[in-house]
Amino acid sequence: MGSLNAAPLLVGVHGWLLSGRLWEPLTQALEPRWDFWTPDLPGFGQRPRPKELRTNLVSYGRWLAEAARERAEGRPIVLIGHSLGGSLVLHAAPQLGEQLRGIVQIASGGGVYQPRPFRMVRNGGATFLRWRPTWLAQLPGTEAIRSPLVAELRAARGLLACSMQRGAVRQLPALASQLTVPSLWVVGSKDTVMEPRYVRHLAGYASDAEVHELTGEGHLPMRSAPGPLAEVLENWLERTLA
Repeated sequence: MGSLNAAPLLVGVHGWLLSGRLWEPLTQALEPRWDFWTPDLPGFGQRPRPKELRTNLVSYGRWLAEAARERAEGRPIVLIGHSLGGSLVLHAAPQLGEQLRGIVQIASGGGVYQPRPFRMVRNGGATFLRWRPTWLAQLPGTEAIRSPLVAELRAARGLLACSMQRGAVRQLPALASQLTVPSLWVVGSKDTVMEPRYVRHLAGYASDAEVHELTGEGHLPMRSAPGPLAEVLENWLERTLA
């Protein structure tokens, strides 16, 4: 078993319809100094969803906490969530106790319920899931677009619907305010999926939060700017874990 004074395990949590391979460019930028684990969430990528795992934020947050604790083997943990993965991080954080040393939220914010935009996102997501050309995933050279095509329908539909519910959205500020560890919130200045103002809004509920805006970047800075993102993360990690 590891020690809470040992080097931390960084855990990357991908967003909706994606997989752990999302983090590959950032992993390369952080290695070998940092141990960065980027699992597929159940029902996404190559990880099947256990039948007993319900498709909601609470259940997936519990799974994340248990999986991170098992992987860390007693070492400190830093959770790094992207987009919807950030909501799972907030649900997992209270379950990790003193083993959790910090959280990083990338392109993850919200906490403001907007009926019409959310309805459009739900409907658009449901339409994509219904008509997505799953056969493309069998063709060679389609690895880059494979994750959305092979995501389990029930998991994808359930997490999208749950994350858009009024109660789930309004719970995010409460979860952020309950954080007992430092948090870093990173957003691209040109992110149109999760605009910077919504990231700043949710970060404002956390007691020990920093917000960093990556100039010119969009919703996937771990792929478009892994070097600058790694620099931001390492600077924060060094100060937070000192």
